[in-house]
Amino acid sequence: MFLMPLILVFIITIIQDSAFKIINENKISLLIVNHDSGSEGNKLKDMLDQTRMFNLIENNNIDFSEVKKEISKENAMVALYIENSFSEKLNSKTIILSKLVMANIGMNDSVNKKELISLLPPTIFFFNDPVLQDNYCYSILNLIHSNLSIIENTKMLEGLYSEMGYDSVPQNIKESIINNKIPIKRIITSVDDNCKIPNSTQHNVPAWTIFAMFFMVVSLGSNIVKEKLSGSFIRLKTMPTNFALILFSKQIVYLFVAIMQVILIFSIGIYIFPLIKLPELTISSNTLGTFIIVIISGIAAVSYALMVGSISKTQEQSNGFGAISIIIFAALGGVWVPIFVMPEYMKQISKLSPLHWCIDGFYTLFLRDGNWLMLYKPILILLVFSLSCQIITYLKLKYDKLI
Repeated sequence: MFLMPLILVFIITIIQDSAFKIINENKISLLIVNHDSGSEGNKLKDMLDQTRMFNLIENNNIDFSEVKKEISKENAMVALYIENSFSEKLNSKTIILSKLVMANIGMNDSVNKKELISLLPPTIFFFNDPVLQDNYCYSILNLIHSNLSIIENTKMLEGLYSEMGYDSVPQNIKESIINNKIPIKRIITSVDDNCKIPNSTQHNVPAWTIFAMFFMVVSLGSNIVKEKLSGSFIRLKTMPTNFALILFSKQIVYLFVAIMQVILIFSIGIYIFPLIKLPELTISSNTLGTFIIVIISGIAAVSYALMVGSISKTQEQSNGFGAISIIIFAALGGVWVPIFVMPEYMKQISKLSPLHWCIDGFYTLFLRDGNWLMLYKPILILLVFSLSCQIITYLKLKYDKLI
């Protein structure tokens, strides 16, 4: 109940943190093979370097057929091959386009459109490792196209000024073309301005803590079955006390165990993870809300374990059904894979899992700095779930005449 979730938190967080960093932090390795005899190939390389998205590896001593080998050797994830006539073809294209524009506005002689059609466009070849997902490749291609557009627009502007008889383009106009980007301001939505950016720790520590809580079904459920089969419940009925007090005492003990699991695993996330280069767990400033979510999650886990124990006839049945059901609830509830990456229909199905609402409560606190208005839904659903499990437990034990 303590060692297993600790091992899982370490293993899964380390694995997922690497995946998060590939997307969010790490630079992807980009091999550039620039055989361009002009200057435009170098301009493209410099512009890609300025994006700070790539770890550029330039090797101009290999030919087209050897680029695939470099990717296969995992020396780079993606590669660009710029042919030797890239600048020449780009210049020819922009010159003819400039003449066509000037001709259309009556400032130049007509241009033979067949000449434009027959003109071969400059070509850049893009190679990628097959393990790299398509959506990530398309993102890289869009970035390359964006930089190529800037180069083409600049060359087009130079061609137009040349057709109008100017020796060069004014520097302020050239800079305006290059820097003419609409600013996009990123805003992470939260109740206040203290929102934390999600990371692997903030998902895995609460998620696997909840999994550990609910996995007590193996211990508590088996204990209930054992006491039923041994006749302990019958003997307890002879004692001058309320049987509800006996069940309540069991719940208090296991609720304390659940709280200790939270303290232990959360402490690992706060103090140990930074020492091994993992993101630190950031606790919500809403201390009371965090305490209530922990208590309600623990009550839900204990109530479910009691219900499984009461309806099971053997320890094997309790252990098998309890363990498998928790694994299914964990898979549906977003413990293994975060809810936000699931397809829409799975997001709806995940709401059937009590673990989903426990995780949602922690997400609301840790990622959204949620207030009580945002917390009421997971709290209410978990209370209804716990009450339902308690009622089923009572009715089953009453039906078996054990209470």
